Amino acid sequence: MGILVGLIVTLGCLLGGFVAMGGHLGVLVQPFEYVIILGSSIGTFLVANPTKVVKDTGTAVKEAFKNKVPTQNDYLKILALLHQLMREMRSKSRGEVEAHIDEPKESPIFQAYPELMKDEALVHFICDYCRLIIIGNARPHEIEALMEEEIQTIASDRLKPKHALQDMADGLPALGIVAAVLGVIKAMGALDQSPEVLGHLIGAALVGTFAGIFFSYGVVGPVASKVKSVREKNIRVFVIVRSTLIAYMNGAIPQVALEYGRKTISAYDRPSIDQVETETIGGGAGA
Repeated sequence: MGILVGLIVTLGCLLGGFVAMGGHLGVLVQPFEYVIILGSSIGTFLVANPTKVVKDTGTAVKEAFKNKVPTQNDYLKILALLHQLMREMRSKSRGEVEAHIDEPKESPIFQAYPELMKDEALVHFICDYCRLIIIGNARPHEIEALMEEEIQTIASDRLKPKHALQDMADGLPALGIVAAVLGVIKAMGALDQSPEVLGHLIGAALVGTFAGIFFSYGVVGPVASKVKSVREKNIRVFVIVRSTLIAYMNGAIPQVALEYGRKTISAYDRPSIDQVETETIGGGAGA
């Protein structure tokens, strides 16, 4: 919704200001200029990126338009899941814990959080490192380094659509100039026409420069920034898991380990200690 409102405001102010200056909107209606610019831009986008990135870019744009980011309730669910797993690791045998992390889809602990189960990457991340913890041979700093490396890899993969869109935005002004040059070439072929006809052709050519710059800085660039913002907020959940599990490995009891994870949540969405206790341990009971 925010993207649509922003685009409407941008386009409204741009066209409204143009009309207020005495401009005629009909001059901007140059469909073939837009075909040249947008078509070439999409073509270069397809050339520059593998199929997986192209598909993921479509997904990322949808997420950006829907502002699909974790909410405070999502963070509470993650902390509650981690709390239950840490209690299991603390009080149950290795075999009993492995039953949960080897088959999370069959585990009553994971089944209690169906929304989290939709994020397969997050579930695998949690299960993989819980498995390393119960094996007992790895040191906390080694696990932390491994987690950090994996989070960086996840971030790199998930931000590829942002870089692809930004590259597309960076190329649009140049493609606008290309479209304008083609328009000028067309105008040069009509030098024998009246000044009115020639002026119309030159004006049409300049629309290409306008369109390239507008689509770059007014549409694709801002969408790329929004994709980055949304994806970075979704990556944050892995940092929460890392901080919580490392604190647990270093000897913190589950309810204290949760505080390490809670502190990595943005202040805008961070639940209070009371909310975490209510969600995870029923107001402080157990653990």
